[in-house]
Amino acid sequence: MKKLLCAAAAALAIPAMAQAHFLLEYTTDTMIEKPGDVPVKLIFWHPFENGHVMDMAMPEEFFMVHKGEKTDLKGTLEPVRFSSPQNEGAAFKGSVPVKRSGDYVLVTVPTPYYEGSEDIYIQQITKAFLNRNELPTDWMNPVGLPTEIIPLNKPYNIIAGSTFTGQVLANGEPVAGAEIEIEYMAAVPDMDNASASAPTVSPMPGGAVVAISDANGYFSFGVPKAGYWGFAALGSGPATEHEGKELSQDAVIWIRAWDLE
Repeated sequence: MKKLLCAAAAALAIPAMAQAHFLLEYTTDTMIEKPGDVPVKLIFWHPFENGHVMDMAMPEEFFMVHKGEKTDLKGTLEPVRFSSPQNEGAAFKGSVPVKRSGDYVLVTVPTPYYEGSEDIYIQQITKAFLNRNELPTDWMNPVGLPTEIIPLNKPYNIIAGSTFTGQVLANGEPVAGAEIEIEYMAAVPDMDNASASAPTVSPMPGGAVVAISDANGYFSFGVPKAGYWGFAALGSGPATEHEGKELSQDAVIWIRAWDLE
């Protein structure tokens, strides 16, 4: 816990952290009506302000979990370029075979990214969720990652204006005192070209939106707006070094909120 609190304090002291970078596993929809291959884009980016794009290397792993069964999807990935108003970076496109009813948990274990401005490596182990035919099967279960966030609310149909609660785990154990950065996908990637829409809202004043996990690894957030929301538990993973430099092994989860109609 002491290590995580010190890491959180150090992160808050770095101005560059005011603009949170998040690994995206973006699909246009989270609830899938027809069976087929669902396009997905993997982008390491600042989606709140349509900011800087970081170059992604081929992930170490990209897979899905459906009804407890793991399916490797790395073979579907193809390199693409993705641009923001600031720059262009390396990203990937792939596909998810959604056929049977139930949940599809998408998982990316990226190759650690070297952040030169901080002289550290970042590895954001990321989960996102799809569902077909409204049958819940897997969303509440740990995947068994080095670090991950377990949702306590069904993550693909959160009601805007309600709360979302998650639990941060490392090697299956709760992580107390983890700093969780919270990001709204204000700029949405276009699945047909190499850029994104203009941001629909502006980032909050005061830097990144942050929560801290409690003694049992839990945190909650009041979701104010429909759309995609990301949560990144910074440095929550057990690995702390890569190629002789500090490694921030983060757990990331994406949820989808909806307005009541």
